[in-house]
Amino acid sequence: MTDIAADKVTIRELVENWAVYRDARLWDRFRTVWHAEGRMMATWFQGGFEEFIKVNDAGWAHGVRILHFLGGSAIDVSGHRGVAQTKMTISQRAPVEGVICDVLCTGRFYDFFEKRDGRWGLVLRQPIYEKDRLDPVDPSAELSLDQDLLKSFPEGYRHLAYLQHKIGYKVKTNMPGIEGPALEELYARGTRWLGGGAL
Repeated sequence: MTDIAADKVTIRELVENWAVYRDARLWDRFRTVWHAEGRMMATWFQGGFEEFIKVNDAGWAHGVRILHFLGGSAIDVSGHRGVAQTKMTISQRAPVEGVICDVLCTGRFYDFFEKRDGRWGLVLRQPIYEKDRLDPVDPSAELSLDQDLLKSFPEGYRHLAYLQHKIGYKVKTNMPGIEGPALEELYARGTRWLGGGAL
């Protein structure tokens, strides 16, 4: 196996470990995915991974349940830098307008990795939110959404944002979607990163 191929295998393992350890709340193992200053971006949280752990535990204590499922990855490696794009689905269950609902959001994790002292670690995770839907868990339930509130959120994650807003989170409204300037800027950041530039 070439060095680049081995690096890609390691990066993919870290991507998978993130999802398994985060959803299982195995935080000591979750920490091994990151470099010390690693940052996590999400609709409902933006900050360092240690703070991400704290807010996840706080949410769990209040009934917040968010899970992740991964698909294929495309990984670019240049020297000690890497960028991984991984197909993913975010699922969350919560009451919406008095009805227990599941929201599913499909997109990609766009991850910035670096190899330091022989160890690959995650420096920044920026999800891309491509499309979503919301369904009552009981298919016979009647659900009516506030259409003005729903339309105030970006199309790629408006149902996820609606649910998260309703349970008390402040939702970031300019995340990258399936197209547009935020996505193009993220791609440009990835190119700069692989070229040795700063984030």
